[in-house]
Amino acid sequence: MNSAPAVVTASLDDPFYYLTNFRFVLAWVGERHTDLLAPDELTFLNRFATLPRASQALLVRMVMRKGELFRVSKLNYAEIGDTATALAPLVALGWVTDAPALSGEELFTQLRLAELRQALAGPIRAAGLGASAGKAVIKTSLSAQLAEVKPLATWWPAAPDAIVRLEIMAVCDRLRLMFFGNLRQDWAEFVLTELGLQCFEKVAFTHASRAFHRRDEVDAYLVLHHLRTRLEEGEAVESLSLEVPPAANNAWLATRRARLLLNLGREAERSGQAEQALACYAEAASSEARVRQLRVLERLGRYHEAFELAMSAHGNAPNETEAQALARLVPRLRRKLKMTIEPAAAEPACIRWDLVLPGPQPVERGVALHFATPDAPVYYSENTLLTGLFGLLCWPAIFAPLPGAFFHPFHNGPADLYRDDFVTRRRELFDECLAHLESGHYQQVIRDTWQAKYGLASPFVHWPLLDETLLALALECLPAAHLRACFERFLKDLKANRAGLPDLVQFFPNAPPNEPRYRLIEVKGPGDRLQDNQRRWLAFFHQHNIPVAVCYVQWLAGSPTAL
Repeated sequence: MNSAPAVVTASLDDPFYYLTNFRFVLAWVGERHTDLLAPDELTFLNRFATLPRASQALLVRMVMRKGELFRVSKLNYAEIGDTATALAPLVALGWVTDAPALSGEELFTQLRLAELRQALAGPIRAAGLGASAGKAVIKTSLSAQLAEVKPLATWWPAAPDAIVRLEIMAVCDRLRLMFFGNLRQDWAEFVLTELGLQCFEKVAFTHASRAFHRRDEVDAYLVLHHLRTRLEEGEAVESLSLEVPPAANNAWLATRRARLLLNLGREAERSGQAEQALACYAEAASSEARVRQLRVLERLGRYHEAFELAMSAHGNAPNETEAQALARLVPRLRRKLKMTIEPAAAEPACIRWDLVLPGPQPVERGVALHFATPDAPVYYSENTLLTGLFGLLCWPAIFAPLPGAFFHPFHNGPADLYRDDFVTRRRELFDECLAHLESGHYQQVIRDTWQAKYGLASPFVHWPLLDETLLALALECLPAAHLRACFERFLKDLKANRAGLPDLVQFFPNAPPNEPRYRLIEVKGPGDRLQDNQRRWLAFFHQHNIPVAVCYVQWLAGSPTAL
């Protein structure tokens, strides 16, 4: 399958814009995922197309709203017309229930306080409640009566309104999942695109580009999603952990499963369930989970077990974040086990400036104003300048249409961006991009990409902060060798290493040939200290002779914060 429905987002001038967008999703899923659809889902696609437009529109309006219960009086849309007429075909198909049984909780959610006092007037009087009793008091006092489940007409025979229940939401969520490859994105993506607030790179889609290739993968995603939702709602970790599906032969789903297990472990740890936390961390088998597992073992005094796990992790080429944690943990374990302690490597010395400024004020702004001159401007650059240059130079590699990278037209970046195999799958492409740094073509390549892709969503390029002036100065003053070193470090761990970069950059375009033409400045306000990822970057800069300084700011005596 080498084609897909053309990407068409409806104009917001069209009152049925949302229906056009919904139809596009159905067409996309119907063409690209037919083999993953159950009979009832195929029936939904086919029957939806036969409905009157008003009924289609009303169903979509309900799907896009929160919840599954709706008061009919609130389903009033000018473009749809008579609500009852539009509802009738949906009720006939069983997609909407026109007299659903309501629990007491649902009744309280749907009715306002004044309406509840009318609907439950008899029980309220019998309970001896005053006319001013609030919702919480009424609910507590009538808990026995509210345990029933019955239609609104039975709860309140004189109700002036009706309530309906949408029964097709699970199917629509599954279709949305197959389109977006996640349940985080929703129908607003179309609207934001139409408004011009989001623009996306166009990539080629093939059959291999699909988010899911088997129906059980969709099922597994939904299970993981619902487990995470239940965890956030406060369900017990012990029961949820028993429902985690087994590891699938799908790297993308495996990453989501590991993240859920990490969250389960963290919640168990917070609740004092150390053994449960250890079990979740061990099953997650991710770098972050392994570090947390080691810390729990240390707190429990299981030093031998922790030491063996740490040594195993150390021998498996850990990423920089894990290596830094191990470098701190292992000496502690050695001391507790009365083992020989290897001398720790000294942290590299870093240029330090101490600055006193009038405050309070944003410390980055104060430092920038202090150091900037007309010939040596200072720009805010934290996690934007170097990452932006990387994103521009390596655009073809980042947006390469590999299988499993792009599922739909609304990706900010590839879906596998933070997977362990992201770089290895594209290593040749990244090498081709980085080769421009050696050939000297990188400046023109970056400028051309900036011009051609300006405004398109990117996981690395923050367009408002990377204007043409900053781009020109950066390309003039940052040596290719420094860029190459930083870009290669990004590629070692894109998720961790894209953060922790210095706050400011100062350029010296008129510096003598043998002197640096820029310097990076990390800013620390009163009481602030370097974070681990910042320390790792500073050590890297020291190793590669990249000019950097740390500026510690104190407020001038007499400033409001110093009084």
